[in-house]
Amino acid sequence: MTGSAWGWLVDGALWACWGLFCLVWAAGAIYNHKHSPAVRVRSRVGSREPWLIAGVGLFLLGRVVPVRDWRPLSIGDHQLEVLGLPILLAATAFTLWARAALGTMWSSAPLAREQHQLRTEGPYGITRHPIYTGILGMLVGTALLSGLGYGAAVVAVVVVALEVKIHYEEQLMAASFPQDYAAYRRRVPQLIPGLGRLRRQAA
Repeated sequence: MTGSAWGWLVDGALWACWGLFCLVWAAGAIYNHKHSPAVRVRSRVGSREPWLIAGVGLFLLGRVVPVRDWRPLSIGDHQLEVLGLPILLAATAFTLWARAALGTMWSSAPLAREQHQLRTEGPYGITRHPIYTGILGMLVGTALLSGLGYGAAVVAVVVVALEVKIHYEEQLMAASFPQDYAAYRRRVPQLIPGLGRLRRQAA
């Protein structure tokens, strides 16, 4: 494949994956606003705090090290791009699968709805937070396609923001499902698929 054709493929994949992600999230948010069950328990942290952390982190990172200064740190390796493309595609599919599995129970803020059930199958049997796993995979794939550099820094900042959000979500789930969620946490890794199995083998 020629360089120009590969560039078109990469650009098309980036636009398609992130465009589909935004479209599904916007449509899902509108649908859930009308059809989701009533909120039963709401966490003391909202949906904005973790993303505020990410936004401030990226802003400060851009002020300390402007985006243009990341270019010398970027790796112009075609092998990274070849690795990044399937990661982006697979992560996008995984993210959308997880979003569909959660259905009307999805919310941008940590909360429990009426008739809320603990999901432990499908993507939720692979990681406890498969949507976040998928989003991070999409960011990693995008960073690889862009030659790392600033993209790798974005991944690091988003990981910190997600860990804050996950902390409050897991507190809420543990309170809502005290016995089931404890067993679920022992069985299924938080974000990285297969991590629990590796830990058991190492032990």
